Amino acid sequence: MSVSYKVEEQAAATYKEEFDSTGYTLVRGLFGADEADRLRDHYMDLRKRGSAPHDFAGHTSTSRDPLRRYPRMAQMHRWDDTSLQWLIDPRINEVMTALLGRSPYAVQTMLYFKPPGSRGQALHQDNFYLKAEPGTCIAAWMALDRVDKANGCLEVVPGSHRWPILCTEKADTTVSFTDITVPLPDPDAAVPIEMEPGDVLFFHGALVHGSAPNVTKDRFRRALIGHYIEGEAQRVAQYYHPALRMDGTPLELEVAEGGGACGEWTNGPDGPVVQMTGTHTVTRKHE
Repeated sequence: MSVSYKVEEQAAATYKEEFDSTGYTLVRGLFGADEADRLRDHYMDLRKRGSAPHDFAGHTSTSRDPLRRYPRMAQMHRWDDTSLQWLIDPRINEVMTALLGRSPYAVQTMLYFKPPGSRGQALHQDNFYLKAEPGTCIAAWMALDRVDKANGCLEVVPGSHRWPILCTEKADTTVSFTDITVPLPDPDAAVPIEMEPGDVLFFHGALVHGSAPNVTKDRFRRALIGHYIEGEAQRVAQYYHPALRMDGTPLELEVAEGGGACGEWTNGPDGPVVQMTGTHTVTRKHE
């Protein structure tokens, strides 16, 4: 799958400007529709083979819960070369380098099947889990199907990448397969990102994002995700070791123990603010 690729200078500037402003940028057609088709078929074949390392909630083909019949896969690149080659693909590296100023380190692959009738994922911030420091993590979220509101497309809160990592609260597990979420000062702040197969959304590790349930009766919403950390990062949580350079060679980083401070929404004189708690206390206006 690896191909030669170079981001045009004007396009790179546009991607970086949008990423810096909103916390994400959508690169349409970064991969061809035929590549998305092959990847979709590849992962469906892997899923049919039964349980795999890092399946979410195990694999139970007879369960009434769609997410037990099609649990997400994680860290496939550790045992599947197709996943590894996608994770370190030059096209992803070129866009990441344009956004960050240097090549990132790769630390995770994930595949979400999201079959018809399945729950979504409550709003969250990725670096709550990865704990990359200094700096943050970055996601590359590739659509393998057409994704829209009906089948549970990704929803993001523009500008939330400027917020700290927020304290979590309990999520509604009737609509989310995860049990924690983050509160928002505006409950309608998240916007849907509709995508075609082969489109890739790149987003910052502090960007608040999630998805609603797939309410269709016959459409999957399959997505292939890579998680990366900024090239100057020195630590990441244990689960994401070993990190890889974008040529596929491993490197040694320190293990990030626990998390840093988190933040809670409070009412300030000029509107909602994020008040940090933990080892530091900082108050930041919501922008």
